[in-house]
Amino acid sequence: MAFGFYSLRHVCLTLFFLFISSVTFAEISNVDIASPDFVLENFQMSYFVDISEEMTLEDVQQQTFTPSTNSVSLGSKAKTTWAKIELQNTTKTIITAFLHHPYAYHNKSVVLYEVVDGRLANTRILDMDDPASLTWMLKGVAAYDVHLPPKQHTTLYIKSVSFSHQWFSLDLYGEEQSRRALLGQYTEIALLVGMLLALIIYNLSLFAFSAQKEHLFYALYLISGGFWSALSYGLLADLFEVYGSVTINWHISLGAMPVFLLLFMMEIFETKKKYPIEHKALAITATLITLNFMYGAVDIITSLKHSNMLAAIMMVVSLAVSVSMIIRRHPIAPFFLLGHSLFLIFSVKALLFYSGRADFTYINSHGVGIGILLEGLVLAFIIAYRIRTLEAIKASQEQLKIQATTDSMTQLFNRGYFNQQVRSLINDSKCLEMGSYIAIIDIDFFKNINDSYGHAFGDKAIIETARAIKENSRGSDVVARYGGEEFVIFMPETTQCQAFELAEKIRTSLKATLYTDDHKPLNLTVSIGLCEINDQESDLDICLNNADKALYIAKKQGKDQTKVYSEEM
Repeated sequence: MAFGFYSLRHVCLTLFFLFISSVTFAEISNVDIASPDFVLENFQMSYFVDISEEMTLEDVQQQTFTPSTNSVSLGSKAKTTWAKIELQNTTKTIITAFLHHPYAYHNKSVVLYEVVDGRLANTRILDMDDPASLTWMLKGVAAYDVHLPPKQHTTLYIKSVSFSHQWFSLDLYGEEQSRRALLGQYTEIALLVGMLLALIIYNLSLFAFSAQKEHLFYALYLISGGFWSALSYGLLADLFEVYGSVTINWHISLGAMPVFLLLFMMEIFETKKKYPIEHKALAITATLITLNFMYGAVDIITSLKHSNMLAAIMMVVSLAVSVSMIIRRHPIAPFFLLGHSLFLIFSVKALLFYSGRADFTYINSHGVGIGILLEGLVLAFIIAYRIRTLEAIKASQEQLKIQATTDSMTQLFNRGYFNQQVRSLINDSKCLEMGSYIAIIDIDFFKNINDSYGHAFGDKAIIETARAIKENSRGSDVVARYGGEEFVIFMPETTQCQAFELAEKIRTSLKATLYTDDHKPLNLTVSIGLCEINDQESDLDICLNNADKALYIAKKQGKDQTKVYSEEM
């Protein structure tokens, strides 16, 4: 029994010492460099957070470092952080290693200390606000060349000082591998921003042509999100070599993004007109974010801290409104919720990353940019859906307008539209100076046609007459079915000779164009009355009455003829 207890204790002690040994090994493990050609993007290092922000290298060397990978995110309470990398050149020649700090562009300063076998060999200070110290900045990447003596141990201490949130990644390369890494550093960010730029141009174009505010708000949302992505992920540093405190103020663009998104929601859901409670919630949230945005011009650091809380409020309100719209069966709501949910999911991952509560992965570190792009693509679908819906409504309105102005049987204008349009035209002095004519056309013996062949055949006679009038009229003429079997034509800027010729052309084209049920031709004829409209007589009702008098004379004198009104009538 005692032997068994002793054996168990021995095993436990052995496991304990093995665990301690592994931790100790993790703290002091070296990164072996055995060739001048190498790529190290995933290795063991350690870090120490200097809360006092005043420690010297000698002070820091006495501290206990926390083992970690070469990529860390430590939140806003670790503004001054020291990283320690243990290197061992196992060859017999000097090897030049290149230490990359890919996210140096967002730091206040980066200082590299090289300690060889316990002695400080080199110190390089990179102050982002001091152009003279930017020797080791290549676009947005800090790249230090480190000479490793043969068969010796080198410790690199990297002091990283951030403006607000501390996160960085450190990579080691050989000379050729360093060049290749620098070439493709920001390719995927350029692609992301390029896609956002295409959506921005598209929506600004839509706004220019339609003046619909949702296109403007959506474009501004993408502009602020795209600018922040280019700034935060190093594209602006790569293209324009802008670093330091000047860029920290530009991070306020992230605060503008939710404001434009909330305005976009108000517009597409028409909350101001239809949903007052939801509109009030969106408006208050947008106001709070706007005030914080304006405060950022005075104190950007405090503004960024408040932005985390406001971002949480915005997420809750926007989700609640989206769910409310789904409950109210708004057709756009499911698509908006899908896109917004994607943005929120990736933004939460990024928020956890920046606060030091999530692992340093590409998706976590670039979560906001990915979320903006995904939401932007879904919102682009919503925009397309809205355009299609508005076009359908416009087409429906046009159809209703056509129905309101058109005779359904003949597809000619109706009486109401004719009177309105012609009155508008005769107000044009040019029309009156050059003279215009009104023609009234009436089908001869129409009652006999209906009585003999039925109303369906009578309708055919009306349709055939309308066809003949339409085919022989000019493009400038206004043609309408005035009622029953009667038609009217307004002929602007027309002489009496031209009006009479056109009337006769219509009259003669109608004969023998209809066949009865027993295939016998029907001699369809019309009588026509003409009257001039000029500056002496421009009242439409009087002119129509005069044209009707001329039509009466044509009927009385045997039908199937054209008569022009004169004062003798």
